[in-house]
Amino acid sequence: MHICIVGTGYVGLVTGTCFAEFGNDVVCVDNDGAKIRRLQEGQIPIYEPGLEDLVSKNVKEGRLSFADDLESAVSQALVVFVAVGTPPGEDGSADLRHVEQVVRDVASYSNGYKVIVTKSTVPVGCGKKIQEVVRNHAKPGASFGIVSNPEFLREGSAIEDFMHPNRVIIGADSSEAIAIMKELYSPLYLIETPFVITNIESAELIKYAANAFLATKISFINEIANFCEKVGADVHHVAKGMGLDRRIGSKFLHPGPGFGGSCFPKDTRALVEFGKEADFAFRITKAAVEVNQQQNDFMVSKIKHAVGELNSKQIGVLGLSFKPNTNDIRDAPSRKIIDELLRNGALVKAFDPAAMTEAKAIWPDIDYCVNMYEAARQSDALVLVTEWNQFRSMDLDRIKSNMRKPVIIDLRNIYEPDKMRQIGFDYTCVGRPTL
Repeated sequence: MHICIVGTGYVGLVTGTCFAEFGNDVVCVDNDGAKIRRLQEGQIPIYEPGLEDLVSKNVKEGRLSFADDLESAVSQALVVFVAVGTPPGEDGSADLRHVEQVVRDVASYSNGYKVIVTKSTVPVGCGKKIQEVVRNHAKPGASFGIVSNPEFLREGSAIEDFMHPNRVIIGADSSEAIAIMKELYSPLYLIETPFVITNIESAELIKYAANAFLATKISFINEIANFCEKVGADVHHVAKGMGLDRRIGSKFLHPGPGFGGSCFPKDTRALVEFGKEADFAFRITKAAVEVNQQQNDFMVSKIKHAVGELNSKQIGVLGLSFKPNTNDIRDAPSRKIIDELLRNGALVKAFDPAAMTEAKAIWPDIDYCVNMYEAARQSDALVLVTEWNQFRSMDLDRIKSNMRKPVIIDLRNIYEPDKMRQIGFDYTCVGRPTL
């Protein structure tokens, strides 16, 4: 099947590459000519384990290509995926200008039947808007099927999520479009992947509802962790006791500095805003957003309490990306933490296995280190912000000997308080007794 993917960001690039791996002919299109040239040269703009090799393989085998000519790509494709950004506006609502522009162009370039699929995360009702845009800009004789096919790709494990998904959501009103989408995803039938076939509105809401629920679990356990500190309970034991209840489950019950990244912050705010447009209040989701914002502040207060006066203190920061195995620092907890450290006059040293190039565009003047031991050298405190695996097995004696003061603020609860105290660290964590 011939497929066009519009947008070569995280979702578009992973989706296009994986469909090519399924055996389809895929053209990934972007209006950023320089980005397309880099992709054609084999330069991958995002850090995602396994993606570079998969792109190289499918380009070499002739199933995957990159172009900036949308008209040519659309004319050859049966299915066109819209995978462009929907950034939040000032009020948090999703900005659909890029989606609408792409749909206008696709409609005007179409020369027959096309299935237009939204992969971008869009609010409920966007499918209806797309249908209207298509009607107003389509050529005579062209016909379309409109589909909502939301993505559920976790950064750091996106290829596995695409190849072995928990479910595939197909929202459409056209039986022909549904049949084409099921054929496109037919390799997943072999591994008995659940398919949910529904209308467009339901498919659009499923993505927001899933992300809002997971974000709420994170905010809930963070509130429990903060309360544990007041009453002497251990949040790890509380979370384990909760998670063993199969109705609750153990996933996303890990306390820390709050959720970040490209999805949870944006999607929760957007859900609250388009609830307002429908005269509906998402009170639980709004509370999850507010708790998350407060959690960032609470983490900064932990650092201040452990270090004291921050002015002229050297603080090592381990982890800049919002989660391990990605270079994405959008809405990462490190953003607010480092900003506050700098605002209070601290001297920041930082290390991240993948995200330092992205961080340099935001903080060009902080000291970027070659490893965690260099970040600890002569530091008055070391702050663990992202739980990269290599941070779990540090040589703690070496870390301690490198530091000016043996102060560690572990915002991910990577280490055991008793062990850290025995080594001689002044150790702070989240929701666990340290004394």
